[in-house]
Amino acid sequence: MTITSTPRVVVLAGGLSHERDVSLRSGRRVADALRSVGVDVSVHDVDSDLVPALAQLRPDLVWPLLHGTSGEDGSVRDVVQMLGLRLLGAGPRESRVAWSKPIAKTVVSRAGLSTPDFVTLPQSLFRELGARHVLEAIVARLGLPLVVKPSRGGSALGVTLVSSPEALPQAMVDCFAYSDTALVERCVVGTEVAVSVVDLGSGPFALPPVEIVTDGPYDYDARYNPGRTEYFAPARLSEASTRTAIGAALTAHDALGLTGVSRTDLIIDASGEVWFLEVNVAPGMTETSLLPQAAEAAGLALGELYRSMVNAALAV
Repeated sequence: MTITSTPRVVVLAGGLSHERDVSLRSGRRVADALRSVGVDVSVHDVDSDLVPALAQLRPDLVWPLLHGTSGEDGSVRDVVQMLGLRLLGAGPRESRVAWSKPIAKTVVSRAGLSTPDFVTLPQSLFRELGARHVLEAIVARLGLPLVVKPSRGGSALGVTLVSSPEALPQAMVDCFAYSDTALVERCVVGTEVAVSVVDLGSGPFALPPVEIVTDGPYDYDARYNPGRTEYFAPARLSEASTRTAIGAALTAHDALGLTGVSRTDLIIDASGEVWFLEVNVAPGMTETSLLPQAAEAAGLALGELYRSMVNAALAV
């Protein structure tokens, strides 16, 4: 279905999460791209004016580009739907499932994907059982190296690569600064790739995988400040590995019931096995973000791509 009239779109960006700045940058870039192809678009923060503004504007579509809590946990999406407005991207329930890394990993593993072995530990239990005993049990169970990350969160905030038992306590402390529950998983060494999935009305399809090469951990600074990370779009993979990575992203998108857009982060080890790490329902759209790089690698103009995503969401 082709949308001939000019849609009115509200992009949600900002919020109060630790990823506010990234969200604002994503929102501005998407809004600029949509305006370049004639879409009537405005950007709104998530604050006390949001509900009355949406009720007054009655946009044709709301595109949440909120990263972190409230933006990806389904709550803001619930409010948008309660106002009787259309969303671009995952619905509230699907967003909640994908937002929780342990739940998402469990769902996709049941769908046949490999994911690194992991445990989850709430901060309260960590205290009650005694940190030393719990940490010793983690190392005995999962081995080293490990990755410690918030069970819910993005942009690598609170994420630490742990290579020695002595480094694990501080990694847990850093993680708990961003979440009350830590996910500790076995570190898989290999090529890190991200595969974005979009639906333009004929079903989801994957954009070219993007390979991420960084000097040190792929942390917040490496993601959003140019210079520390080198990207290859498309990724330097064999045809077989490319097909497997794309298949994994599409499987994750389908298993989690996602719509519109998602980005799946993967590791491909030396044997060629693809490991699912996490999925994002509101992928970053900044100048260093992975979905825009994948779109450009596919020869897609961002304005036209985003306009097609808007049309597809309106045609449902």
